[in-house]
Amino acid sequence: MSRIGKKPIPLPSGVKVNVADRAVTVEGKLGKLEYIHRPEIGVRVDDDGKAIVCTRKSEDREVRAYHGLTRALLNNMLVGVTEGYEKKLEIQGVGYLAAIQGDTLQLRVGFANEVHKKIPKGLTVTCPDQTHIVIKGTDKQKVGQFAAEVRAVRKPEPYKGKGIRYDGEQVRRKAGKTAT
Repeated sequence: MSRIGKKPIPLPSGVKVNVADRAVTVEGKLGKLEYIHRPEIGVRVDDDGKAIVCTRKSEDREVRAYHGLTRALLNNMLVGVTEGYEKKLEIQGVGYLAAIQGDTLQLRVGFANEVHKKIPKGLTVTCPDQTHIVIKGTDKQKVGQFAAEVRAVRKPEPYKGKGIRYDGEQVRRKAGKTAT
């Protein structure tokens, strides 16, 4: 039994939800998101218009999993259009830096050439200083995916800790070689 799927999602003020066939459109002050749910799941706006309710058509294990997933994704959409999502990255290493030029994030992280990452549509990327990157957007999946791609350019290494890491991430350090 999906306990998450059964919970109704309260609608914040200023958010419009439109359910047409299988497409759910959520519109708020920060933007508009759309999601097409599985046919096994039913989505409707409550009679008084204050909540979204997800229902399932059978009790199969897979359908129960989709029930909770659909509810969680719709809740993430509501949070995205009202508050938005944000990921912060920090760069550590001598000479390592980041800059934004147009719609491209430029990373200088110890390679022979700069690494250029195109910023996806719908995301706002800023560099408050040369060693920090802030990624903001309404779509939780896009924000997390782009942050993971930027981090993957140069993951923090365990000996000196150099690389790109999430803000506040603890990197497990290893001892280097010891002279005998």
